[in-house]
Amino acid sequence: MRTKEFEPDNIADAAMRVFWQRGYAATSIQDLVEGTGLSRSSLYSTFESKQGLYQCALHRYSAVTTANVELLSGSGSPQTLIRKLLTSVVEDELNDPQHRGCLAANATLELAGQDEAVAEWAAHNFQRLHKALEKLIRRGQQTGEIAPEKNSRALASFFVSTMQGMRVLSKGTTLAQRRQRLMDVANVALDTL
Repeated sequence: MRTKEFEPDNIADAAMRVFWQRGYAATSIQDLVEGTGLSRSSLYSTFESKQGLYQCALHRYSAVTTANVELLSGSGSPQTLIRKLLTSVVEDELNDPQHRGCLAANATLELAGQDEAVAEWAAHNFQRLHKALEKLIRRGQQTGEIAPEKNSRALASFFVSTMQGMRVLSKGTTLAQRRQRLMDVANVALDTL
């Protein structure tokens, strides 16, 4: 039996970039062949289907979102950490020439309503961020940096929604106006703390 001459995680990463740029429906098998460098038969024998490769790509994207959770788990002022997170969203949106947005948001908008596996993955992905935000907000409440009477769960949901909303707003805003609009949203969101 011939061993595979490629690393499936590397192929999933390459496929992730293709799906992230084009979306699931608009990505053809030929796009995936070109984007990964594998033949159709290798893609099918390793991942079984376009859907199977998409699931692997989504799971690889989870590693990308881990950086946000780690940022929120760091030491420092809770408000400063949340500001860094929102600022990183702004910078991601300004520095992405392909204008891809967030793969989790893209997958949710495109497929979660019709694909239970995608819906479950997206819910888990957003829940990880939500938990990290809620924990950080509670820490800020204990130190007096964030008003203790505020609902930490609701605030965490608000910030997850704000981040995803910023990604969508960015796609519908001209480059000339993008920075100011996104920073306006981030600053108003921070005022809720």
